[in-house]
Amino acid sequence: QGDIHSGETIVVTGKVVDHAYKPISEAEIFIRAGSDTTLAFTDENGVFTGEFKDFQRIPGTYTVNVIASLDGMTGLSSTQFQVNGDVSKVSIIEEKLATDEARKYLYANESDFEKDPIGQTLFKYYQGLFEELILEEAEYRELTKEQVYLEQQRIIAENLKSQAIEEANLSSGVYEGYQYDDYIDSLDPNVRDIIASQLNFTKNTFEDAQNLRDEIIANGGTYEEARQAYLDMISIPKEFLEQFNQELLDEELEENSKNQ
Repeated sequence: QGDIHSGETIVVTGKVVDHAYKPISEAEIFIRAGSDTTLAFTDENGVFTGEFKDFQRIPGTYTVNVIASLDGMTGLSSTQFQVNGDVSKVSIIEEKLATDEARKYLYANESDFEKDPIGQTLFKYYQGLFEELILEEAEYRELTKEQVYLEQQRIIAENLKSQAIEEANLSSGVYEGYQYDDYIDSLDPNVRDIIASQLNFTKNTFEDAQNLRDEIIANGGTYEEARQAYLDMISIPKEFLEQFNQELLDEELEENSKNQ
């Protein structure tokens, strides 16, 4: 197969023969295209076929390496194909996030790299790329205003966490740290409890989404499925947050009335 567009299926076919050009059957064929791999076997005519479905790559020339092996004998070959299309920022980021290294840091916790400065740097780099991807895809996916609003809320919460909280191992329930306490104490008492509760609610929502994303990957789901599930979970309408705030107000009013 020569040229394809990103997202299409790559079909790799070939024939394995011996030195006398006789076909070799039942040979194991290892095929690699970029970071993707697949296995195939030759038939009685020495022919094999391998596929890479939904090959998401930015436009360019890619090399396919083929290794045939049988009874200790090995043969090597390679070919090239072209991915056509326009290069977008989204596709560039997606390719960077499709590597094994990216997956390692995308589905980890920052606390996993407390004693690993390089790991911390890579964790922040890939998490930053993932955030950038979501924001870039807002244009392509035509996210609703409510979804964009939630993305903004998440970024605000994450910035607050990284700037105002010194402790690295936060519980999933609440934020901690004296700087965070100072920030909350500086707020208007009329809205202090609501803002603190909403920040914790937002943080827990995104942690639940990340856990769902990790679970899908662990169960054999694709990166695209995991990312879409993540987006769906954090796409809580602005009206829902407003209702959440109203319920907090109602609870506070009810509590105050009981204390009077």
